Amino acid sequence: MARHNREGRGSDQRGAEYVISYQPDWLRRIKVTRVLESGRQSTKTLFRNPGGRERAPGSRVRTRITSKGLGLDFEVVLADPRQVVKRVIVETRLPGVSGPEGMVAFTLEDENPPARGGGR
Repeated sequence: MARHNREGRGSDQRGAEYVISYQPDWLRRIKVTRVLESGRQSTKTLFRNPGGRERAPGSRVRTRITSKGLGLDFEVVLADPRQVVKRVIVETRLPGVSGPEGMVAFTLEDENPPARGGGR
C-alpha cells in the first residue's frame, strides 16, 4: 500500500512561492517553466523529493500545486496501474495575466529508483 501524501515547498524564478502535496513513492521532482522579465524562457527545479521510494506507488497518484500569490490551485490525479508513466506536463495560465508572462508550465517527473524488495 502506498504512503499518504507529503507536503513540500518551493519558489520559482520570479520568487513566487508554492506548496506541493505529493505522493512520496511516485514523484521525484517538479520543474517550473516561466518567461522572465527579459523575455527569455527559464526552467528551474521547483521541488525535489527529499526521500526515496520506500514501496511501489499505488495505482492512482495525486499531486497538488498551490500558489496563493499567483492564484493557482490545481491537482493532477493519475491512474497508472501498470506504473508506466514517467512524466506529466501541466501548462497553466495565471488568472488575469495575458501573453507569455501568464503561462506557467509544471513538469512532474517519476524517475525514482524502484523500492528495495521488488517495488517496481
